[in-house]
Order: sequence, then C-alpha cells, then structure tokens
Amino acid sequence: MIQLRPFLELNRIEAGCDEAGRGCLAGPVTAAAVILHHSISGLTDSKKLSAKKRMQLSAIIKQDASFSFGHVQNDEIDKINIHQATLKAMQEAIINLPITPDLVYVDGKFIPNVEMNCEAVIGGDMLIAEISAASIIAKVYRDEIMTELDKKFPVYGFANNKGYGTAQHLAALKKSGYTNFHRLSFKGVIV
Repeated sequence: MIQLRPFLELNRIEAGCDEAGRGCLAGPVTAAAVILHHSISGLTDSKKLSAKKRMQLSAIIKQDASFSFGHVQNDEIDKINIHQATLKAMQEAIINLPITPDLVYVDGKFIPNVEMNCEAVIGGDMLIAEISAASIIAKVYRDEIMTELDKKFPVYGFANNKGYGTAQHLAALKKSGYTNFHRLSFKGVIV
C-alpha cells in the first residue's frame, strides 16, 4: 500500500525519483523527480495503469507538484552502459528540481550521486506516493518522445512498443537495420 505523507504536515520536503525506458532497444532512458504538494488519488506503479489513466494522472501531477526530468540518450547509454545512464538521468532529474528536497526516495537498489539525502527503496513505485508520481510522469513523457519518433520511423512501431523489443520491432530491425536512435549495445539491435 502506498504511504501518503501530506506535504504540509511534514517539516521536511520529500521527493521521489524513478525512470522509464531502461529495457528499451531505442530512445533515451528518462527519469523524473517529483515533490507532491497534496495527496493524489490513484497513484501506483505506472506499469499497473492503462495509458489513458497514466495520462490523466500525469496531468494532475504536473499541475499540482514540483517536478523535473532527466534524460540520457541512446548514444551515451552505449558508451557508459544502461545502469550508469539510469543513475545519470536520475541525478539530472533530482538536481533540476525547482525546490531542494530534504530527502529523495529512489526506486530500486541504487541511488545517484547527488549531494542530498537519498534512500533506495526496492519496489518503491508501489510503496511511496512520490516515487509512483515520478514513475507515471517519466513513463508518459518518454512515451511521448517515442510516439514522435514513430512519425519519422514508422516501420519500427515506436508508437505502440515505445522502443521495447517486440516481434514487430525485431522484425523491422532485421529488415531495415537500425536508426541513430537505437541502442547499439543492446542485444537484438545489430543483427
């Protein structure tokens, strides 16, 4: 069950951070950091929500919270690896928050290198509202990036698969090769 800690009842500011697109074959890895100003009903792991519900919640979060994003593009992912790229995107998102939090809850086992108090929370997107909110807006924002890429490269089906290695995407890679948005270090991209 998600822990709701109302913003004004605390004497400290808490943020949540999560990423989207870690396992994709194309596009950036995107992280978001969120400070909730009020409780928002329906927050959970973005993967548990329909696309429509994610978009609705994303709009509410962006209207009533402080947030920022971080991105690491595919070419840098290939250079530094996806783990380091994820931490770098999270670092960027946390540093760019318009309010400096007293504590940042980070989804997963690892925390980025920031000069703030951070706590890693495995499964945090199901436990902590701020991480859930970050999960949702990161996913929606990254999905929008991939939908735009689909307009340039429709053969890969990015609007539907968001860069993940679906059968259609893998077949397109075999037939048409890769784009400059693909992660060349990921299995299945170069065939």
